[in-house]
Amino acid sequence: MGLERWHVGPWTARGSVLGEPFEAGVKRTPDELNFDVVGLSRILGRRQATAEEMLMRRCQGLLRPTDPRVCGVQTIEDAEVARQLAELAEVAFGWIAEQAPEGYEFVRTDAVELRPVMDLAAEVVAVEAVVQAAVERGDALPADRLAASQVRRSRTGDWYAGDAVCNWSGPYPTAEQAADAVRAARVEFVNQLAEAGHDDLAATATRWPEVVTQQP
Repeated sequence: MGLERWHVGPWTARGSVLGEPFEAGVKRTPDELNFDVVGLSRILGRRQATAEEMLMRRCQGLLRPTDPRVCGVQTIEDAEVARQLAELAEVAFGWIAEQAPEGYEFVRTDAVELRPVMDLAAEVVAVEAVVQAAVERGDALPADRLAASQVRRSRTGDWYAGDAVCNWSGPYPTAEQAADAVRAARVEFVNQLAEAGHDDLAATATRWPEVVTQQP
């Protein structure tokens, strides 16, 4: 299953690791983060069994007794319920991991994040992986940001090339024109890689994914 809308970076809020002091208003508690992981899997399309749905309803009542509420405060005092939620979150994350687009992987640290796979010999190499490799060698190249962009539609109907937060190029009247801007940036990025002496990185261009157009 390929995700129609996706972005590199965190997909949940940050959470405190077990044993760390809680950071109210900043990070989720471990129980709150487990709840968010299961919630994310539901948003992405995972169907829950009846027992899982009942568990989530119970946990919602325990973790979200008021709304609005400050995150990083609520925990589940019933150890058995907390254990069941942690196990469900593990199952849910396993399902989430299977949804990663080619060239990317979901990882769980103190949040669920999507990252480029840093295997430059793989059949599919994410542009972000090449950008990161170049930066690690000391070269942040001018075309890298737009080269790694996706295409998305604004509320006004125009099309832009950018990331999950910012638009780097546009507006364009059509998605194809926005995608062409990204393709042109990719060509320039390849040239810049070669000029900087990174021929091995430039050679991965034939294995980059197609420009992603996020559907509204």
